[in-house]
Amino acid sequence: MAGTAPTWRPGRRIAGALIAAAIAVLIAALLIALWIAGQRFPSTGSSVAGIGSIVAMAAIQASLSTILSILAGLILAWTLDSLRFPGRGLVIGLLSTALVMPSLVIVSGLLAIWGRNGWVNFLLAPFGLETGSSIFGLWGIVTAHVVLNGAFSARIFIDRLAAIPPEKLKLGRSLGLGPLQRLAIIDLPALASSIPGVAATIFLLCFTSFPVVLTLGGGPANQTLEVAIYEAVRLDFDLGAAVNLALVQLLICAAIIIPATTLAPAATLFGARAGIHWPERGWLAALQVVLLIVLLLGFLAPLAGVLGEGLAAIAPVLAQPAFWHATTTSLVIGTLSALLAVGLGIALGMARALQPHGTLGRALLGFPVFAYLAVPAVVLSLGFFLLARLTGLPPIRVAPVVLILANALLALPFVFATLAPPLEALALRHRRVIRALGLSAFTQWRRIEWPLIGQPVGYALAIAFVFSLGDLGVISLFGTSEFSTLPWLMYRAFGAYRTNDAEAIAAILLLLSVSAFILIPKLLDRLTNARD
Repeated sequence: MAGTAPTWRPGRRIAGALIAAAIAVLIAALLIALWIAGQRFPSTGSSVAGIGSIVAMAAIQASLSTILSILAGLILAWTLDSLRFPGRGLVIGLLSTALVMPSLVIVSGLLAIWGRNGWVNFLLAPFGLETGSSIFGLWGIVTAHVVLNGAFSARIFIDRLAAIPPEKLKLGRSLGLGPLQRLAIIDLPALASSIPGVAATIFLLCFTSFPVVLTLGGGPANQTLEVAIYEAVRLDFDLGAAVNLALVQLLICAAIIIPATTLAPAATLFGARAGIHWPERGWLAALQVVLLIVLLLGFLAPLAGVLGEGLAAIAPVLAQPAFWHATTTSLVIGTLSALLAVGLGIALGMARALQPHGTLGRALLGFPVFAYLAVPAVVLSLGFFLLARLTGLPPIRVAPVVLILANALLALPFVFATLAPPLEALALRHRRVIRALGLSAFTQWRRIEWPLIGQPVGYALAIAFVFSLGDLGVISLFGTSEFSTLPWLMYRAFGAYRTNDAEAIAAILLLLSVSAFILIPKLLDRLTNARD
């Protein structure tokens, strides 16, 4: 009867607890596999020589990348918040893809622009002004990271500026605040709470960078621990050294993640709120236009380079059976891992919505999810690789399952961060209606939650799908000529100096990624056929 349905939803609580426990058990199993392998496979020492210099160089690179990314993101957000122009929404939408944009796509774009035979040298050649510098090395790594993470930070900062209360903007305008006064009194305080968390996230992403450093590193001097782990396994088959490197990596990542959890959370990547438009005037507006053009060229030029070079070389690649096999593998694994990540995220989000703030149960539901932020892809891949060997399973046989599970777990923190807030908001907003009508858990989902959560679910699916589609870290220890994804096929093409093939694959990855971010949210929004 109405009003008698339980509002504490034991089924949801139990499901969430079981999923969190299973994720925690898997973390423990992978750590145990690393520990046992470290005892069973003693290191030769060759692969861990100079580990201090590896950590120091990675820290320097990550620090430079973080500082420049935050600076670029702040300037880009400031200009986009002030200026209005046709296509602004599309630009902001493209910035939303930066967090999960396949890194190899940006690498290919930078090579197309700044490579020895790139666009810059092509334009400068008639004047005898070819650049003598190489894109490979520290500056190439930092450039790629700034392109990716500058756009990512800009997207977050735009939401922070858009969330400034209209009353504060109206008051500022009525008081006649100048540009510097507005920046100091209104804009910077709105951004300040998000900068530390964004900076910690970017530093971690750059410190653990794998595809960018592997392809643009230019040698051991610029490698990260992730690259050193990969080389220890694939080149030297020194499992002991790989384990030692992985343990160091985990300790450093945990030391970054644990303090970062106390920082203010980043804004979500969708649903920015409209506010009062307060444009700049005169020379400051002109400066914003110039800065916006320069920064957008820095972000969009590599993407244009990928499409320009890749589409021109696409015909021979489409004729290769290996390409279609890798494409099918990537799409299947990406779809299944995305569905798994979103399913887990919804279950955990619904269970967490039932827990009061500040309780142990709420923390226990979130901790296993965000623990995977401290486990880089190559370390996770190594854990699964060792677990397969220790249990007597051929790695090639378990590779598809490993890729689906690992990519789902790596995407889960971002999926959970996307879905948990709207699920909790819906639970709080509609709990009286649910209690009054005596709705069952299934009816609550079908009639209330699902019709109103289409957009967040669509973005979460797109994030998880593109995250898996562009992964090179997990497959790096499982990929072979027989079992390949598009990123692995692209990396092998780079390694074999088949640059045209690599550029064509990069163009296809870019088109698939952008299409996913455009079509999947629209499809889910249409399926739910409702607006909150």
